[in-house]
Amino acid sequence: MNETTTKVPMGQKIAFGIGMLANQMFPAILGIFMVVLVQDLGFPGWMWGLIFFAPRIFDSLTDPIMGFISDNTKSRWGRRRQYVFIGGIIMGIAYIFMWQLYKANTLEYNFWYFFLWSLVFYLGLTIFSVPYVAMGYEMTDDFHERTNIMAVAQWIGQWAWVIAPWFWIIIYDPEWFPSAEVATRELAYWVAIPCAICAIVPAIFIKSESTLDKDYEPLNAANIGNSLVKIAEGFVESFKIKAFRKLCIATFFIFNSFNTVAALTFFVIVYKLFNGDAGASGVWVTLFGCLGALGTTFIVIPTVTLMSKKLGKKKAFIISQCISLIGYIMLWFLFIPGKPWLYILALPFFSFGIGSLFTIMMSMTADVIDIDELNTGLRREGIFGAIYWWMVKFGFAIAGGLSGLMIVFVGFNPELATVDQQAAVDGLHAFFCFFPMAGTIIALAVMWNYDITEEKANEVRAAINAKKKGQA
Repeated sequence: MNETTTKVPMGQKIAFGIGMLANQMFPAILGIFMVVLVQDLGFPGWMWGLIFFAPRIFDSLTDPIMGFISDNTKSRWGRRRQYVFIGGIIMGIAYIFMWQLYKANTLEYNFWYFFLWSLVFYLGLTIFSVPYVAMGYEMTDDFHERTNIMAVAQWIGQWAWVIAPWFWIIIYDPEWFPSAEVATRELAYWVAIPCAICAIVPAIFIKSESTLDKDYEPLNAANIGNSLVKIAEGFVESFKIKAFRKLCIATFFIFNSFNTVAALTFFVIVYKLFNGDAGASGVWVTLFGCLGALGTTFIVIPTVTLMSKKLGKKKAFIISQCISLIGYIMLWFLFIPGKPWLYILALPFFSFGIGSLFTIMMSMTADVIDIDELNTGLRREGIFGAIYWWMVKFGFAIAGGLSGLMIVFVGFNPELATVDQQAAVDGLHAFFCFFPMAGTIIALAVMWNYDITEEKANEVRAAINAKKKGQA
């Protein structure tokens, strides 16, 4: 474990946060660019589905392996920094290459070209993100300072979701580019290079002690091959910790119920508020995501951080999610045809759900890792981070499929006018508001008896320190 201090300098927090901007900007813009595959390059649904799911499944499988490697790396740079640097570079290069698609090429060529480069991109994402997240967990052992670190990181990272929605306009504006196909090829450079630079900032500026003298598992070829058994054991051991199970399950339901209906945003706004006229919707689809992210940046994260310090992390979580329930109810009543501005009133409440989630949950995960260290004597930030984010990514893949099933279930057809399918549009609107409410309520029930308080966390930390002194 790194030499930790109670307070982390703001410069270190900002350096970690700049990495979070890359960690969120790449997937935020990737989701927008991928529409071009279907809309402009003619990918059929099964190709789009395979491209959407397969790399993410690959990503979820490589995450725990990367966690094991990162946790057991001996080097003078520490356990994490070199991987964050290498992963950031791979992501940037792969992102540029994967979008060099030309409509003149055959559909099959473009499919396999994009598919293979996307695997390289997601490999880079794994190499970067697993050690990067673990780096944040080990920056301090202080209960509240962990929340401060994650708050700064999420504040900076949220700007990805403010910026990304505007790419809808840039890609499809003929004054910017002659076609969306050309737009994605050229914009890939403008996305990848700044994001890659942001990704390597933590590797350069966050301090780390040498681990050359640590008693870690050897990272030879045979041991890495056998690490799958150790990874499986790590999964079992981590899920024996009741608090960690609660964090994973609650995150799964909140994040993925939100993402299931996020894919419906375009259809709900265009068909519910503008009678299916995409041209008349103007910037209102973009503003929904942009204003929601701004609300998270300037209202949710500062408020949640303050609540966490005053009331504790669990109470801050519960209050935040209850506020989000109010937002979802407001969205049901404020989606009024011809009056799109009314939904803005709901966004500050709505944003508390997903906007507060990772600020609190990542801080809580760091507390759980202390319990694991007390039980096992090991610091396994990489494994715990990989397992936590595996739950997120696995659920994200499920969410993509569920959104399609919702469209089928209500019988929605984007080629029909709203007047011909009002019941289907109302059905999408109902799913949009009430499905994430159900996920949030389940998460609240799961977290209701979460028992790691500040006092308990400090007791665990004191016990760890006493054990180390006894072994010295």
